[in-house]
Amino acid sequence: MKILINRQATFLFLLSINYLIFARDEITINFIKSYIANENKPTFLVCRYVCWKQNEKLNLFKKLSNSGVRSSSIFQERHSIQDHALLYLVDLDCPDAEAALNVSSLHLRLPYRWLVLHQEMHQNSYNIQNLWNLPLFIDSDFVLAIRNGDKFMLSELHKPSTNGSTYSNPRGIYSGIFVDTRSNRQFFRRRQDIMGHPLTMANVIQDSNSSLYHLPREDRLELQYDPMAKLSWMHVHIAFQMLNATPRYIFSHRWGYKQNGQWSGMINDVNTGKADLGTNCVASSDRLSVVVFTDSMSNFKIKFIFRQPPLSYVSNIFTLPFSLNVWVAIILSVIISTLTIFLATKWEIMRLGKSQTQLDGNIRDAMLLTVSALSQQGCSIEPRRNSGRIMLFVVFTALMTLYAAYSANIVVLLQAPSNKIKTLEQLANSKMTIAALDVDYNRFILKAEKDPIRRLIYKKIEPEKGTAQYYSLNEGLERVRQGLFAFHSLTDSVYRRMEETYLETEKCDIMEVDFMNALGPFVPVYKHSPYLELLRVT
Repeated sequence: MKILINRQATFLFLLSINYLIFARDEITINFIKSYIANENKPTFLVCRYVCWKQNEKLNLFKKLSNSGVRSSSIFQERHSIQDHALLYLVDLDCPDAEAALNVSSLHLRLPYRWLVLHQEMHQNSYNIQNLWNLPLFIDSDFVLAIRNGDKFMLSELHKPSTNGSTYSNPRGIYSGIFVDTRSNRQFFRRRQDIMGHPLTMANVIQDSNSSLYHLPREDRLELQYDPMAKLSWMHVHIAFQMLNATPRYIFSHRWGYKQNGQWSGMINDVNTGKADLGTNCVASSDRLSVVVFTDSMSNFKIKFIFRQPPLSYVSNIFTLPFSLNVWVAIILSVIISTLTIFLATKWEIMRLGKSQTQLDGNIRDAMLLTVSALSQQGCSIEPRRNSGRIMLFVVFTALMTLYAAYSANIVVLLQAPSNKIKTLEQLANSKMTIAALDVDYNRFILKAEKDPIRRLIYKKIEPEKGTAQYYSLNEGLERVRQGLFAFHSLTDSVYRRMEETYLETEKCDIMEVDFMNALGPFVPVYKHSPYLELLRVT
């Protein structure tokens, strides 16, 4: 009897232990389900680093599938389209936990997400202090969930600076119901304080070395020099202050171009990690391979700027005062006038006879009289009757009015600019001198284009025989003032100089033609910078 009681007690004890284990697994599964539901994001759960039993994994997958969440214990990354949905699940109580976290630092950062489970006082527990040595940068979405009984305490780990300490912030609590304790659900709103970590900007200085002094001080002096670098720095400096970063700056005299497989200038500084971001520049396919472009902080344009040539230079101004319909009307009027005068003089000859001062009634005399009126000249012969004289008076008066209007229009057209050059093709085929500002970006941009029109313009600027047409800003704008000269440069600097030196009448006929036909400039950022997304949203 005693033996039977002992067996029953042992059975009940084992049954209770089994229930507790099963209940514990149910709590963990429900916690994972609640965590994913609270995230409210497209999620693909990867359980590659979980040593659970097969039935426990199937139970987890079944519950997640019922909630519309995909999951798998085997996952091969073939492309990056769904990286933003991946959530890696790691159980630190598993033997392979250390190998699971020994991955590339890029996998511990966005867009990947991590949920790490840990149970206090577990005999096979992973040394949790090792997590503080992981490269969990500012853009790492790494959540540690520590279980104590039936309760989970969640915290997110990250380093404000790449070589700094790891910080832990409360993420939530689960005890049957998930309670989100984040100060802000927006990820980068919670990471805006990088605690004084230095961020460096590479600034391009080409106009004057005085910008090395004025740019960091933001004293708004000598704004005509390097306006793009100064404006970009002012915007970035504000962003650094918002992030509680220590602003640093370096300077370069070139934007950055690839020659013989090597990058130069600002792009090289950003690509090698010397700087976190740089001055606004134009995006190109080559640059996209080494840097990432974010928003445009200050727009600028690089165009051909010139004064429209005089109208007399490109058109026959003697045909322009009147429209085609007016010219046709004038010709018809002259013909009709000639015929009416001819008929009137013919009738006079029949009634009064001929005289030396009278028209002899032929068409030649009528035409001579009409041409005299058209050219505002007199004629020694004229009609004698009132009807003929009235006709002659009307003809002279009408043609005199037309002559006055024609002369006035000619005077205006002699002073008027044309509007014939509106496209790059028209500029290339014109007789204007084409030149560019003597800076590095012009030499690379003009040479890189391959279409026939742009190649023709490049050959005019850099002819095979002769002197290349590169000028300083002051010399180039002085030639633009004189006319028949197109100058390729940054429009901000050009217009500021024109405002100071040009007369109002010289500004009226300024014209632009775009050579690059590119999108606006964007801010280049170090491709693997952990602050990339943070700078974008700031």
